[in-house]
Amino acid sequence: MKSVTEELLKLVSNWKDGFKGAFNIREDGGCAGRQSTEHIQIDSKKDLPGLDIHIQPGTKGETVSIPACVTHGDVDDLVYNDFYVGEYADVTIVAGCGVHTENGEPARHNGIHRFFLEKGARVKYIEKHVGTGKGAGIRSIDPVTECFLKEDAVLEMDTSQIGGVDRTTRKTRATLEKSAKLVIRERLLTEGKQEAYTDFEVTMNGEGSSTDLVSRSVARGDSYQAYRSKITGNAPCAGHSECDAIIADHGRVDAAPELSANHGDAALIHEAAIGKIAGEQIMKLRTLGLTEEEAEEKIVEGFLS
Repeated sequence: MKSVTEELLKLVSNWKDGFKGAFNIREDGGCAGRQSTEHIQIDSKKDLPGLDIHIQPGTKGETVSIPACVTHGDVDDLVYNDFYVGEYADVTIVAGCGVHTENGEPARHNGIHRFFLEKGARVKYIEKHVGTGKGAGIRSIDPVTECFLKEDAVLEMDTSQIGGVDRTTRKTRATLEKSAKLVIRERLLTEGKQEAYTDFEVTMNGEGSSTDLVSRSVARGDSYQAYRSKITGNAPCAGHSECDAIIADHGRVDAAPELSANHGDAALIHEAAIGKIAGEQIMKLRTLGLTEEEAEEKIVEGFLS
């Protein structure tokens, strides 16, 4: 495994000279290490690049790590990973991605993940994206996530882009059955001329299902962000979408919420706020001895945490 891969693993996953539990390390389109456990089986797909991950019913407290790393330019990595989570399992899945380039060639990772949660299954999904290197090549990460939640299943997604990614399109689609619950917390930072596009679509078909989508982002420099969310309620259900964005310098942000209630007891809410950091916030921190730049950094750090 390359040293660049190890540095990326430290940034995007729970890597500490190794992983505990089941894992698969993807490096420049190949496998740099894999381990299954008694209750979690990881296998290569037979027809596509990627993995089939089977988590046995009732599995508790285990972690699956499937980080992907692109270590140089002129790589366009595409992977399909499917997660089959058995009834009443309760696990954590870590799926970070790092893209590195030191030359003028582009580097890209496109991860297509599908989650199939059986009755009563619970998953905490953690996904961090980062771009590194001094090369002029465009660093792109384009995740696609599809979620299918059966009765009483719960999926909590914590996704973040922590810097260095020049282009990203983030698509998430989810379908919820009776009493299923989807929670998403997204955090994005763009700088320079970077661009980020977020597209959420959640359909609630089951009685008592619910979703809570929250995106917090900071657009610095001349960067651009676009946020779109569509929540559809086809049954008695509850849906909430929130987009909060801070603009600094010449950054730009668009937010386009869409709600579709097809049942009289579908309760759907959207909130959006876009603006720059308030002057009084900076002044308050400056009275504590911080410079204006340090004060702004502290506010951004707290906002994205």
